[in-house]
Amino acid sequence: MAVLEVGIDLPARKAAADKLFARKRLFAVGVPVLVLAYLTYIFFAFDLPGIAARAKLENAGILLADTYSYKTHVERDNRRSGIKVAIEGEAKGTYAAEKWPEWIRRQGEATIIDLGSGHVVRFDADAVRYDVPGYGLLTIVQREDGVSLDAPSGPLPDWINASDTRVALATAAGRLTVTRNRAEVFRYSFGWELFWFTLDSPFYGKTAGELLAMVVSGDAVRPGTSNLSAMLSDFWNNAMWRHGDVAWAIFETVLMAFLGTMGAAIVALPLAFLSARRFTPGLAVRLGVRRVFDFLRGVDGLIWTIVLSRAFGPGPLTGSLAMLLTDTGTFGKLFSEALENVDEKQVDGLRSTGANALQRSRFGVVPQVAPVILSQVLYNLESNTRSATVIGAIVGGGIGLLLTQAIQTQKDWEEVSYYIILTLLMVMMMDVLSGWLRRKLIGGSSASARAR
Repeated sequence: MAVLEVGIDLPARKAAADKLFARKRLFAVGVPVLVLAYLTYIFFAFDLPGIAARAKLENAGILLADTYSYKTHVERDNRRSGIKVAIEGEAKGTYAAEKWPEWIRRQGEATIIDLGSGHVVRFDADAVRYDVPGYGLLTIVQREDGVSLDAPSGPLPDWINASDTRVALATAAGRLTVTRNRAEVFRYSFGWELFWFTLDSPFYGKTAGELLAMVVSGDAVRPGTSNLSAMLSDFWNNAMWRHGDVAWAIFETVLMAFLGTMGAAIVALPLAFLSARRFTPGLAVRLGVRRVFDFLRGVDGLIWTIVLSRAFGPGPLTGSLAMLLTDTGTFGKLFSEALENVDEKQVDGLRSTGANALQRSRFGVVPQVAPVILSQVLYNLESNTRSATVIGAIVGGGIGLLLTQAIQTQKDWEEVSYYIILTLLMVMMMDVLSGWLRRKLIGGSSASARAR
């Protein structure tokens, strides 16, 4: 038997449904329109067309090439006699005159530099000449008042930048820069030259097989020292790549993260009890501690770093204190929330045995929140390992300092990539270590809890 409802206002319900669907349609259309309007504003406010117009992709290409290759500088300075050949232009990577690379040779008074693929630069007594395949011969004359360029007829291509005081050419084979007093060629080669041994090491230029033979049966290159020890010493004390200093910087970075994280956990745990309602009924104390946590957490770690470096001076310890302050606020909030959610049954059981408040907290509360605390501490340790690189750049410690120094030189970008790779490896190792500790500590705690 059908039951008819009496008193239902169908037109009113239909109107209400229409309004509901109209609001949903408006929301579905309005949100994308607002997002599109915001992106349009960003497009013009940040001057994206101007950024695209000002972008110099050739500079980006040079920078990218510097990260996985090295430059050999061939320099003739008119203020002093002779040709200098050096890797990255550094004195520590300067070739002896009789040990130049094979692509540089003397021909009478001229020095011929073969850049490969038919690109040949000549340092002649009267001019600098560059034979560019497919374009022609460029002749650059150095005078007392500047330089002059003789090029094939027609407009100069984009890869030539010429003025009365300087001529710069950038081709796929290399670069040439000529001023009134100096002519310099930059030849790019793949790899990180002198990474293992410097030019003054007896092991430089040896293949892996030759090095192994020297370790196994070769005569000692240094009296009283085995070849293996000599190799390790030359690698560790490499003046170009400074592997020993880099290893110490990595240790400082990890130490900053460890001290800051663990110190914050030690400080935050007892304060978290004071900010938890279950353990501190006094409103004034509870709110006061929570505001302290808010203050410490609200000030960014970089700001703490700057303030503390002005107060205590630069150094790794200053970076550790900055992370300690920030993480104390973070841990305090997280730990107090975990304390608010403990199971009272275990605490009541201990209370029935006559345990005091400290004993109830130690044996009834801490075992419950230990997995949460350990998880948060280990996660922040991973994060702080990465953050310690940035903080170290400010306070002058750790791998961050070396990274900043390499960036500021604007030439050692292969070292920048080396330090970045080491930082990534350091973070990954900390991730693996924290994961192992998490399984051992938190997994063990959970298994013990289930057994009980």
